[in-house]
Amino acid sequence: VVLLSGGLDSATVLAIAQDAGFACHTLSFDYGQRHRHELAAARTIAERCGAAQHQTMPMDLRLFGGSALTDDIEVPKGRDETEMQASIPVTYVPARNLIFLSLASAYAEVLGARDVFLGVNAVDYSGYPDCRPEFIRSFEQAANLATKAGVDGRGSTLHAPLMELTKAEIIRRGGALGVDYGLTHSCYDPDPQGLACGACDSCLLRARGFEQAGVPDPTRYAV
Repeated sequence: VVLLSGGLDSATVLAIAQDAGFACHTLSFDYGQRHRHELAAARTIAERCGAAQHQTMPMDLRLFGGSALTDDIEVPKGRDETEMQASIPVTYVPARNLIFLSLASAYAEVLGARDVFLGVNAVDYSGYPDCRPEFIRSFEQAANLATKAGVDGRGSTLHAPLMELTKAEIIRRGGALGVDYGLTHSCYDPDPQGLACGACDSCLLRARGFEQAGVPDPTRYAV
């Protein structure tokens, strides 16, 4: 099972999993995010990459809010790297990866899959606590304690192959595997046509990654 948001990182992880010989069942979440354009990107990526199956699970985290991605809170723009790392940003969605991984573990158990892949990254990330290696390790242990598959000795392994890579290294790795980054969507605050704002944390980290990788940025910007 590959968590596929439609963004740069998850598209790279899908390519890595496929290159390793896995038949990939991709899973996206329609959770009421303001950047729902990423869901169309995820479907396209899954189709172009020949995923075994693509599922989009609906849920509405807007009922809780508490994030600029699911509530009426302004998305930060124009921040430098120091500001991004100073504190957990308002684009953090409470317990999002905890929720997503729980559902991915359930899906893997139903499929009989023993591997779950996700694109979290601790080197070049926006300060999210659920992108850290200690969370990934502890979740894997918890999931194998909480599932029948785990109790029966058929537990799953949680793979986070981008964890220690910079954004530039991720782009180079994906490029070597043939990832078409023009299909991906990363912006937190796109315009109605899905064009990237170019100023949110995600856009800035993405643009810097392409620049440092020496790869042309295929992102379509509104400005």
